[in-house]
Amino acid sequence: MNSVAPSLGFRDLTLTALGAGLVVALGAAPPIPLGILPVPITLQTLGVMLAGLLLGPRRGATAMLVFVALVAIGLPVLAGGRGGFGILVGPTAGYLLGWMPAAMVVGILARHGERIGSSVARIACYIGACLFGGVIVIHACGVAWLSLVTGLDWGKAFFGTLLFVPGDVVKAVLAAIICRRIEIFMTLDRR
Repeated sequence: MNSVAPSLGFRDLTLTALGAGLVVALGAAPPIPLGILPVPITLQTLGVMLAGLLLGPRRGATAMLVFVALVAIGLPVLAGGRGGFGILVGPTAGYLLGWMPAAMVVGILARHGERIGSSVARIACYIGACLFGGVIVIHACGVAWLSLVTGLDWGKAFFGTLLFVPGDVVKAVLAAIICRRIEIFMTLDRR
């Protein structure tokens, strides 16, 4: 039986592993707890944005799937050394599960930025991709899950998540600049 979906080759698997490893490495930075919400501020969402920007939608989403699988089997890859299947059913799971569609959306939008000749305009496009995919998608998934699991009012969950937005905007700008600097030295094959 032939599969319709394209398979991942050795290069795709290697880049996917590197994307997951990048998010693991960013988890070594200590998380900053907010106290109001059970979700800490971490650098790992920067890795989600970079995975989408550098690897493209399919590889980026697959890298995040690998990362979530590592969490599920109990490896301490989340910021603060957390891991385990319980996290995937806890109140913050929506944020983590949102990383897969987030990387995919960032990658899809970044593909459109490849056609832009101006470096400043391309960085602006990448920032927009990160803000939409890496901020809005992740927070939409997180707020929906948090509200459903805890019974927290949607409005309170939404306003609580706004505390993360300033840091996420900084991460989006950083991710776009890092991606553009890498593009100067090599052509990115976003799949």
